[in-house]
Amino acid sequence: MSTIVRFDCYEVDLPAGELYKSGTKINLRDKSFQVLAALLQHPGEVVTREELRQQLWRHEVFVDFDNNLNTAIARLREALCDSADHPRFIETLPKRGYRFLKSVSEPLRTPESTATKRVRLVVLPFLNLSGDQAQEYFSDAVTDEIITALAELAPQQLAVIARTTAMHYKGSPKDVMRIGHELRVDYVVEGSVYRTDDRVAVNVQLIQVSDQTHLFAKKFNATLRELFNLHGSIAEAIAAHIDVGAPTRLTSAGSAFVSTVRKPSVNLAAYNEYIRARYLMGNLAPENITTARGYLERAITHDPEFALAYDALAETDWYLGYAGFVSPRQAFSNGIIHALRAIEIDNERAETHALLGQFHKLAEYNWSEVEREMALALRLDPNSPVVRMRYAVSGLMPHGRVEEAASELERSLDLDPLSSLARFWLGIMCLLGRRYARALEEGQKILDLDPNYSLAHYLIACSHRYRKEFDKAIASQRSAVALSGGSAMMLGWLGLALAESGNVIEARDLLRRLHGMAAKGYVAPCSFAWIHLGLREIDAAFEWLNRAVDECDQLMMPIKTYGFLDPIRSDPRFSVLLRKMNLESGNRSDAQR
Repeated sequence: MSTIVRFDCYEVDLPAGELYKSGTKINLRDKSFQVLAALLQHPGEVVTREELRQQLWRHEVFVDFDNNLNTAIARLREALCDSADHPRFIETLPKRGYRFLKSVSEPLRTPESTATKRVRLVVLPFLNLSGDQAQEYFSDAVTDEIITALAELAPQQLAVIARTTAMHYKGSPKDVMRIGHELRVDYVVEGSVYRTDDRVAVNVQLIQVSDQTHLFAKKFNATLRELFNLHGSIAEAIAAHIDVGAPTRLTSAGSAFVSTVRKPSVNLAAYNEYIRARYLMGNLAPENITTARGYLERAITHDPEFALAYDALAETDWYLGYAGFVSPRQAFSNGIIHALRAIEIDNERAETHALLGQFHKLAEYNWSEVEREMALALRLDPNSPVVRMRYAVSGLMPHGRVEEAASELERSLDLDPLSSLARFWLGIMCLLGRRYARALEEGQKILDLDPNYSLAHYLIACSHRYRKEFDKAIASQRSAVALSGGSAMMLGWLGLALAESGNVIEARDLLRRLHGMAAKGYVAPCSFAWIHLGLREIDAAFEWLNRAVDECDQLMMPIKTYGFLDPIRSDPRFSVLLRKMNLESGNRSDAQR
């Protein structure tokens, strides 16, 4: 057998005892890895428990073999995102042993299988030396543009950590060595920005993590009108000192092209409004989104050909509709216009195509268009964490392909490991795949980064609720409600937990509260449906579920895998919901799989 073998999206280095998933190393304990190696040697064949005992515990006379083997198998399944009830990789033959279900081959030489060999680099947030706190948005924008320029230079050779993760280190006391080891990067870029009325000075340093050698240090000076060229010059100077080679990214037509740094806008006033908006969009509070939209609209007034400003406007529409702050159909009909305009101006931006794909699922649940846009986005930039996340959530999850979605999110987290949103969605895929312990673990990881992240408390609450740990579920969901500012969406989930726990009185109180909120503004129908389901009021629940489908309530997207919907799946009305969403098994979109 080859020393390196491959199955599905996994690659196993047998001598090193290492497991990789789409190029990302997966932690796996020694005994679990040995079990995997034993199964891989006999794919499709039964490996008995006795054979595993002889191979793994031959000399451990007093070992508690049964419990240890069961634990090793459970940890292996967890690493492979597998399930004993619905196995994809490891089948249990009761009282006999186990069988590996997938075919095994030597690794293919694809970008996926060589992803671990790319040079990894992080650009830390540049310091603002202007002495003016109001200029923080500008130094952050310089950081962002250099990250973008580096990521476009040679994506097959250079893996650049995403902005979301890099910004977690803003003001951090951690040294370069520690940051480098936390992010598993080879190089760290750090620097500072000083801006006057019409000039900017940027100090840049490139540091090799292994020995903290300063490979490159330079001060760049330019006028503000030369700012966009400056970003590209800095990126090229950094790349020249780590020899990443020539770029290999594809155009939308599928041909290779030499990457050049694209100017966001030729209009400095427009660019200034845009970067103010993006700075605010780092915190998705509704009031920030409203202010950001004002900046973006002014940016477009200054420059009607500003593709990134249209893209950002579309993103704010998407968020407002998804989170239930406004009617989804209203938000998405506005947003798709902005996304299409962005594509009209710049057809080569992968993230915009993925965003357009998200909008298309709401145009009569048009899954074929979703697939087309997501495929194009992945071809344009297969390394984009944003594209991978959008593909997972909108391209895979609605079809019940939650394990594939989890794989995509893990790939996203490889270059954006501190993204709370991507980790939240990974936790959701674990929930939908009935892996509640893993979902709890992901929720806790988010809280370690940000204790006030409402979605982390919600994820933890759902995990406890599925495990019938209602006291913990309700406590965590109350925290989610408080941290979200009392959003109707979070109140609906609280009502479900209360109703399932038997607290009928408070659940009905929440229903009345939601009706009161609906009299003043939009409330997503699912918030009502969940509580009626918890109260076992099935007719009322279906009434609200139908309204949710008609209104494109985004909480309906995991309909094929929500565990709490299991009791009503046999009801003929459930099939009606699936057909209205074009998700009924046997339709064209599902049959293609």
